[in-house]
Amino acid sequence: MPVVILAGIGWHFVGAAFAASFYAPIEKVRKWSWETTWALMGFFSWILLPLSLSYFLLPNFHAFYASLGWKLLWKVALFGAMWGVGNVSYGLTMRHLGISLGVGVAIGVTLVFGTIMPKIVQGKYADLFSTRSGHWNMAGILVALIGVAVISYAGHQKEMQMGAETKEFKVALGLALAVMCGIFSSGFNFGLYAADPILKAALKLGVSPLFARQPCFVLIMGGGAIVNMCYCFSRLAFKKSLSLRADLGQPGTVIAKNTALAAAGGIMWFLQFFFYSWGEAHIPQRLDYVNWMLHMSLYVLCGGIVGLALGEWAGVGKRPIRLLWAGILVIIAAANLVGLGMAS
Repeated sequence: MPVVILAGIGWHFVGAAFAASFYAPIEKVRKWSWETTWALMGFFSWILLPLSLSYFLLPNFHAFYASLGWKLLWKVALFGAMWGVGNVSYGLTMRHLGISLGVGVAIGVTLVFGTIMPKIVQGKYADLFSTRSGHWNMAGILVALIGVAVISYAGHQKEMQMGAETKEFKVALGLALAVMCGIFSSGFNFGLYAADPILKAALKLGVSPLFARQPCFVLIMGGGAIVNMCYCFSRLAFKKSLSLRADLGQPGTVIAKNTALAAAGGIMWFLQFFFYSWGEAHIPQRLDYVNWMLHMSLYVLCGGIVGLALGEWAGVGKRPIRLLWAGILVIIAAANLVGLGMAS
């Protein structure tokens, strides 16, 4: 396998590791509502960082976007809004399933929709079935789904053994949210395809291929941020058990600690796509659709490892943990099938 492709896989792994870990700081926030934490995390990840980085990269920030036309900007932003619906569901999925199981199911569904649907929409679905690389990658998708099923079953076994020990862990609700998350979150990949003219315009201006995706993220993440913020602040405004004023009325030390934790989660979330663009820059253009598959597969792998490291499965018998590891190994196999597809 060419060194440049190995580098691409490596950067995708780095991005996936950040993606799987970002919720860990958020879980440590105390005395704040989930909505306040999620909104602050999102401010850093979906608004501040993409805007700041793109402003630094582009010679004339405002002229660049004005030259693209409103139709393109709205199209990309709307795909971002679609992803935003899935992103809200993702946060709730983590809340009810935990990192190991939540990532496995939600990202598994996102993997399939995000890999296949853009090709179908573009009328290039035949590439998935008529080429050798397409065959390898379709095999990777099928194997990844098997891995997701095994991880999901492990989560069910976990719930059966935990019984009523935790109120937050709810498999039925969590799985429904995970499927919803998976379907809508694929909007991010749709947005990446729709934003190709933005990528090309950035490259034409001399922006490095490693960073040329960043101006696309301004619109995709911006569209998603609007949906997430509307959800969070409407809940804070209308749900009687929640209060933004009460959250911000906590002692200064609590506010400082929670802000730092939410900011850390937001920065880690953003870094997943920062390094996604680095991985994408190393993958041949003819195999561009594999970037999403590779990122999502490694995301599941890292999610399982992070969940175990954080002790989410402490006190559970050996069988569920063995099933979890079996699912993780299947996901690794799926990623390797994708690698074979890249090399063929």
